[in-house]
Amino acid sequence: MSEDFKYELAKELGVYDVVKSEGWGSVSSRQCGNLVTAAIRYAEKLYEQQNNGMH
Repeated sequence: MSEDFKYELAKELGVYDVVKSEGWGSVSSRQCGNLVTAAIRYAEKLYEQQNNGMH
C-alpha cells in the first residue's frame, strides 16, 4: 500500500491529524483496523471493476 493511499484513507477516517502530528504509532488499534478494512474494501471494489470489464 502506498504512503499516499494510507494518508488518503487516514483523511477519510478522520485520523490524519493524529498521523500528521504524532505518527502512525499514535493511531488506535481500532482505527488501524478500520484503515485495513477500508483498504480491503477498496481492493475488492477495484478487483470487481476489473473483472466486470473483461466480460
